[in-house]
Amino acid sequence: MKCMETYPWFCGQFDENPVFDLQLFAGEKTEKPTAKRQSDARNKGQVGKSQEISAAFVLLSGFISLNVFGASIYDQIVSYMIYIFSHLYQPVDVESVMRLFLGIVEILAKTALPIMVVIMVTGLMINLFQVGIVFTMEPLQFKLENLNPINGFGRIFSKRSLVELVKSILKIVVVGMFVYQYLLDEILQMPKLISADLPTTLHVITGVVMFLAFKICAVFLVLAILDYVYQKWQHLEGLKMSKQDIKDESKQSEGDPQIKGKIRQKQRQMAMQRMMQEVPKADVIVTNPTHFAIALKYTAGMPAPVVIAKGQDLIAQKIKEVARESRVTIVENKPLARALYAATEIGDAVPQELYKSVAEVLAYVYRLKNKKLA
Repeated sequence: MKCMETYPWFCGQFDENPVFDLQLFAGEKTEKPTAKRQSDARNKGQVGKSQEISAAFVLLSGFISLNVFGASIYDQIVSYMIYIFSHLYQPVDVESVMRLFLGIVEILAKTALPIMVVIMVTGLMINLFQVGIVFTMEPLQFKLENLNPINGFGRIFSKRSLVELVKSILKIVVVGMFVYQYLLDEILQMPKLISADLPTTLHVITGVVMFLAFKICAVFLVLAILDYVYQKWQHLEGLKMSKQDIKDESKQSEGDPQIKGKIRQKQRQMAMQRMMQEVPKADVIVTNPTHFAIALKYTAGMPAPVVIAKGQDLIAQKIKEVARESRVTIVENKPLARALYAATEIGDAVPQELYKSVAEVLAYVYRLKNKKLA
């Protein structure tokens, strides 16, 4: 008994019919993130993004550029080197040094700039593909908790860091195996290059390097696609919500249902007060006599009488009560009361098909008033 009083949630496990308190699991994040939660995370810069897929495509685009522009780059560098060595006899002065510097800048612009542009455009396109356009200063804001060494150690030895370590080791092992296997097959061809001329040697070595590079890029690309899928999954897992989180979000976005109910109740009360203030101005109250009450008003110039108040059951009784206090005539006409209640709203004119019945009621009311005045 003492155990049950102190640890009821624990001792219940040893009963024949264990009872679990489900409130203990109320905070478990098992629900998919809502669109609002994903939008808020995106506005804070929290998006599912894989650095590996960006690096893989940048590396691939770089080697493709080298393969496309390689011959042109080689020719320009060779031409400039020939130019430099053919002008070594010129005296060294400010003008020659400046000319040499400008020549190097021009060669770099012609050779490196196209590759840099291709890499930059590829990186931008891959990032746009992954996350679209996101502009936020949230990640750059200064936060004191980022200086906490305990939090820093927590990030270093976190599950995410462990996953990144495993990925890095996997890349090194897989790429290393491909490089080793490829070079093991090609190393036997290298002694043949001893007697070859420089262009032939460069051509063979370039072919070996390019083939190996594309093979490595293919491996990186497969690993990057797997990492992209994992990062998307991990991002959604990190945004998962509990049932209470969804309720709280609903309250924040749509308003607390209790508060909304009180607002609607207050609005109904105010509308009721305004309607009751109009009842003393009515010419007649048409009743059912217990279930419906409709207040009609008619003044000269109106195309038809107007409904200024209507109600059912308790509201109908209140309308009749106010009418008696204000000495407004109450006429019992069950079919007319039902028809007016169903066909009109407050402020509406009487429908044309009810003109005759309403006119008879108003004529009766006017005759009563005239008798009282007489």
